[in-house]
Amino acid sequence: MRLLLTLATIVLASSTVFAEKPPNVVVIMTDNHGAWTLGCYGNRDIDTPNIDRLAAGGMKFTQAFANNAVCSPTRATFLTGLMPCQHGVHSFLRRTPLQMGPEARSTVAEFDTLPQVLSEAGYECGLVGKWHLGANMTPQEGFSKWITTPHGGTQEFYDAEIIENGKLTRHPGYTTDLWTENAVRFVEDNSKGQKPFFLFLSYNGPYGLGPLLLNESKNRHVEKYSGRLFESFPRERAHPWLFNNRDYLNNLISIRRFAAELNAVDDGVGEVMAALRKSGAADNTLVVFTADQGWVGGHGGFWGMGDHTRPLTAYDGMLKIPLIFNRPGSIPAGSESDQLVSNYDLMPTLLSSIGLKEKMPAKPLSPGRDFSRTLTGEYVPWKDEVFYEFENTRAIRTPDWKLIKRFPYGPDELFELGSDPDERTNLTNVPVHGPIKLALQKRLDDFFKRHADPRFDLWNGGGSKTKLLVMDAPVLGVPASE
Repeated sequence: MRLLLTLATIVLASSTVFAEKPPNVVVIMTDNHGAWTLGCYGNRDIDTPNIDRLAAGGMKFTQAFANNAVCSPTRATFLTGLMPCQHGVHSFLRRTPLQMGPEARSTVAEFDTLPQVLSEAGYECGLVGKWHLGANMTPQEGFSKWITTPHGGTQEFYDAEIIENGKLTRHPGYTTDLWTENAVRFVEDNSKGQKPFFLFLSYNGPYGLGPLLLNESKNRHVEKYSGRLFESFPRERAHPWLFNNRDYLNNLISIRRFAAELNAVDDGVGEVMAALRKSGAADNTLVVFTADQGWVGGHGGFWGMGDHTRPLTAYDGMLKIPLIFNRPGSIPAGSESDQLVSNYDLMPTLLSSIGLKEKMPAKPLSPGRDFSRTLTGEYVPWKDEVFYEFENTRAIRTPDWKLIKRFPYGPDELFELGSDPDERTNLTNVPVHGPIKLALQKRLDDFFKRHADPRFDLWNGGGSKTKLLVMDAPVLGVPASE
């Protein structure tokens, strides 16, 4: 009996020692980036071979949407699985005081975030690149590796300020390559350890905004794009609602600048994947490629996102994001899904995919849905709808329809997407479509009644943790002078 117990103990100990390490997770997120710009989504003007290869080896989602128009809210949603009316980050953080200085604080500190959950589950967590959620000087939310920027916007990709090891310095080189180098180093340093790792590689490129677009890129890809006409960028007259960015619309210098910066991000994806393969970690790593929110480059006479228009907008090109999942042996290569998913679905899906489904926070109640079974080719009962919220603008999008509502006076918009995929004809006042509008309105209202926190429900007197663009609402923790 004693011998049997001893043998059993040895077997148990051996199985513990040699048990497979939990899957690593690498999330690569780009900044201001529409799915339409990638080769694997049909673009033939911009070279993205490494991202295309990632898609060919895994699953591509063709109908993935951001739930907001700008970066701080969408990143907060990715990390919490919550809507802006739940986490309170309704717009992008300005340069002060939340990000830097004595009043700096994390805008998601009150929630159980994805890196915090993973850290508590034994993961080594690293942030490389853009944070833009407050208290940038010091590691937040369970991250041990922390290299970022002092602010969220990008003035240039060279000679930029960075934060590393609690110090603010200036990096004289190309920041896209700096993020890639640090991501590769993180993979190399953690692949041989006993702990699984989570890398959030958060590029601040391709960006596609700001005065930098009036200058050619200085990176290694600029010459090959000098002769391209970029027919994938529509040449349309500026829409009357386009509030800014008019200097970049139909401007070949701006278009080529965007292409060169995106190509450099693609280089980084290739280097990170090569590091995973070289270290032997590739087969046990779930890689997700996505963007914080969508971006358009001429579509409908717009350039940028929904915050660059007045009124604020919620058109597909500004909301559609790339979404690729890759894990050899687990996710079928070359697979594709057209189910409607949102960035608020990513946290529950990621946790479920790595065996931590029970770690998804129960409160606040996330609208996020777990589509991890889709990744393995199973049928998943799914309600094809996604929701959007940006200050005074809310929307519901289904496979066939989109309703956009603006508080308090409109204008409202209703689009029949089957016959009008570019959202050119507003049907909101067409009587025959009244019933579908009412039905969508009810679904929209029910969603926000179920999920909105009164503290942050802008449509019902709530406030925001960040200064707002258009709404005259209380602002929590941000001086009016910012």
